[in-house]
Amino acid sequence: MTSTLSRRGFLTRGGIIAGGTALNGSLLLSACGGSDSPAPSIVPSEAERPKLPSGIQFGDVTGERAVIWSRSDRNAQMIVEYDTSERFTNASRIVGPYATEASDFTSRVDLSGLPAGQTVFVRVKYIDPANGRIESEAVSGQFRTMPQADGKRAIRFHWSGDQAGQGWGINTDFGGVRMYESMRKRDPDFFIHNGDTVYADGPIAAEAKAENGQIWKSIVTEEVSKVAETLKEFRGRHAYNTLDLNFRKFAAQVPQLWQWDDHEVTNNYSGAKDLSADARYKEKNVATLAERGRRAFLEYAPMRFYKQAEPQRIYRSIGYGPLLDVFVIDMRSYRGPNSANLQTEENTSSALLGSAQVDWLIAELNASKATWKVISSDMPIGLEVADGKDAKGVAMWEAVANGVSGPASGRELEMARLLKGIKNVPNVVWITTDVHYCAAHFYDPAKAHFTDFAPFWEFVAGPMNAGSFGPGKLDMTFGPTEVFAKAPPVQNSSPFAGYQFFGEVNIDPLSKAMKVDLLDLNGVTQFSKTLPAAGV
Repeated sequence: MTSTLSRRGFLTRGGIIAGGTALNGSLLLSACGGSDSPAPSIVPSEAERPKLPSGIQFGDVTGERAVIWSRSDRNAQMIVEYDTSERFTNASRIVGPYATEASDFTSRVDLSGLPAGQTVFVRVKYIDPANGRIESEAVSGQFRTMPQADGKRAIRFHWSGDQAGQGWGINTDFGGVRMYESMRKRDPDFFIHNGDTVYADGPIAAEAKAENGQIWKSIVTEEVSKVAETLKEFRGRHAYNTLDLNFRKFAAQVPQLWQWDDHEVTNNYSGAKDLSADARYKEKNVATLAERGRRAFLEYAPMRFYKQAEPQRIYRSIGYGPLLDVFVIDMRSYRGPNSANLQTEENTSSALLGSAQVDWLIAELNASKATWKVISSDMPIGLEVADGKDAKGVAMWEAVANGVSGPASGRELEMARLLKGIKNVPNVVWITTDVHYCAAHFYDPAKAHFTDFAPFWEFVAGPMNAGSFGPGKLDMTFGPTEVFAKAPPVQNSSPFAGYQFFGEVNIDPLSKAMKVDLLDLNGVTQFSKTLPAAGV
């Protein structure tokens, strides 16, 4: 459930805002079954009190807005308090929506009217709907709002993806999902979860053999012990990730931008995915699985739901002050079937982003006034990502590239139109994950078969807590050069091996330069590149 409520410029203080109306404390007690008459003090038992098993999250901080997300363990009403003082001396109190079984007890409040360039302190709790005196413990957190319009504050953000994949689950002996703690200590303004937020198709066992005879021990729940088919199992995948203490600490401090890829449903899925030969699945209808996977993703993602006409839309833009606009795209929802990817004209079978999303992205990038425009893509452009072979033994492809280093064809046609449409937009950088190693690619029209575009960089990070693979092969249609790559010597190396990576972007407010680092699990830089801002 979601509640969209205004802070009214931080002018309404100490009251309760519900549906835009300020209420006093006595009215709240009446609404929750209380009264103004004295009543005996009854202390509820711990079992009666709601719990917050998944902590809190902040998301889609943009302009004066931020999403506050949490989850109860039962039917309860969400209460959010927030202030610019950690003492909550002049706090606003929001009566939020009810968390019910219909949304797996998740709920969110969409704050607006927040002040730019401030730290906002937040407390979230849940109240029993039948007795307002029974309430949970409050869970606290804090986040920074977007910079002020003067652009004098530096920006730092992180990105990664691919979480709890290939059976490498949460290992408390290893320290849990340690990347979250490494990123938290670096205190970014926000984090982009770049896709494969869960591995719904990857069962997790209590123990798995890793390299050098090591044993990886994972927390296991019923929902992660098999491939996800039911809505309960898809939801359980997302709930599983919140069991990690590192994640809960991180999410209570760092706002997130989520996007999805294939493993939120099943490996390399499109509308044409055939599960008839996969004995793990009793539910063979991919559309049914996708519907359930998308619903669970949207319930657990701390993101702002789109307009009523398209409430399940995932692609969106996030303005982050004068230095940065972020464009989160969706390469999964609108694609045609995976194929040989050699179509000679754009149509529904060659679609990856889909025509409407391409048109939107071209228009938004050309309209952007920010110094830097970062495109967060759930899949890389030039890396060859295979998807087996068809019945005739012809190679099929999952991403943009088709293994033919020649003129654009298949999904490359759509990418060519996009790159041509933004060639006059300065300072565009692509970030991605998906391939489970880190790399830096420079795309140069002088080396390309399709040449009508401006040079650009693509930086690859990941995985977060999954098997490591790579390196991949580059298709030369758009002229990429592998400037850097780091991949494991053994495919599907566990997190023990250390080949887990995240990216960090720092934008200097004086020079406007962007510095991009690729860091390992412990926050040690593996590669660094500083990009000067054109036109400055």
